[in-house]
Amino acid sequence: MQKIYTKIDQVSGNVIALAADDVAYGELAIVSTAQGDALAEVIRIEGDLVFLQVYSGGAGISTRDEVRFLGYGMQVSFSENLLGRIFNGAGQPLDNGPQLTDCMIEINTPSVNPACRIIPSKMIRTGIPMIDVFNTLVMSQKLPIFSIAGEPYNELLARIAMQAEVDLIVIGGMGLKYNDYLTLKQTLEDGGALGNSIFFVHTAADPVVECLLVPDMALTVAERFAVEGKNVLVLLTDMTNFADAMKEIAITMEQVPSNRGYPGDLYSQLARRYEKAVDFEGAGSVTTLGVTTMPGDDVTHPVPDNTGYITEGQYYLRDGRIDPFGSLSRLKQLVNKDSREDHRDVMDAMIRLYAQTRETLEKRAMGFKMSDWDDKLVRFGELFEAEIMDLSVNIPLEAALDRCWSICARCFDKDEVGMRSALIDKFWPAA
Repeated sequence: MQKIYTKIDQVSGNVIALAADDVAYGELAIVSTAQGDALAEVIRIEGDLVFLQVYSGGAGISTRDEVRFLGYGMQVSFSENLLGRIFNGAGQPLDNGPQLTDCMIEINTPSVNPACRIIPSKMIRTGIPMIDVFNTLVMSQKLPIFSIAGEPYNELLARIAMQAEVDLIVIGGMGLKYNDYLTLKQTLEDGGALGNSIFFVHTAADPVVECLLVPDMALTVAERFAVEGKNVLVLLTDMTNFADAMKEIAITMEQVPSNRGYPGDLYSQLARRYEKAVDFEGAGSVTTLGVTTMPGDDVTHPVPDNTGYITEGQYYLRDGRIDPFGSLSRLKQLVNKDSREDHRDVMDAMIRLYAQTRETLEKRAMGFKMSDWDDKLVRFGELFEAEIMDLSVNIPLEAALDRCWSICARCFDKDEVGMRSALIDKFWPAA
């Protein structure tokens, strides 16, 4: 039975409060205003005082408006009909397609029991050498992409969406500028990836409360497809916007702020989303990549700082490239030992040589004399950045490994690269 109340005690921004009983956290309600019905969700309960956030905002709500509790939480439709569709944070279509109302499932579900998980053991190939060779993405892994405003992180996500070897892509956009949303959508359409994707989007002009629903919508749908046997890659951008939306709601509710104004449960809220990454035994998997922009390029900012404790490494996107030194995939050793026999040796040698290149460039900038070895390192660095690090490079893993061997052969002698003789004899390019 639905409960109906006709007195609202308080309206503060997009949060309303009223006295109600037998109401559950996360339960939905309909607020009937003069402008029409508005959807709201219970976000806090203090005794008999219930706080709800109104998705469309608090404008136009009167204390005499009717509030009708629905008895269930936020839901999203689940079926194959989701493929190729675009929805907002409340699950409403943005692509002029029909509203989906079949097979509704709740989005606020707990993470998968660890007993149902299996150890990650499969690589996700992306065609991006800086990922496939040096920091391999592993199925069911959770990784952030640390970056700053202005970097091409959405373009990187679009590349991954078009090239990743998975069954299904689910994209969650939070606080996107409208131009960024259109560009991302157009890129996926032009690359033929939108038909195999599901897109939940919240733009900067949309109600802030919808931003909080986007990752839950995306991850719930991904999890259900994974249970049915599909390997799903979830791409989220931008988790800092998600955290900022949490902060705005917390301020409206006059909660005591924690570090830099963020709510005290920031870690738990982030972990609740990232821990949805899972590899089901006998079924599919959910892998999560989430962009986290760092204000002022400050990795100690609360959002990247907390994220680093939750995830299994990170990609650093700097100067339009994935930084080989700051980036780390903690699970890569589980899969790259089985890719090609030279994978680990090539990865270690290239990074070691590139680190020496950086030192050489610093020495040159300070006016020190350059040796023949220094000249070789500079040449190596130029080739490595142009042919491997550049994000426009799009080649399979094996071709990337061969290109690494080619770069070494063009810059060094065989005995200068520090790799095993057996591998050099097998993979060193013929003169």
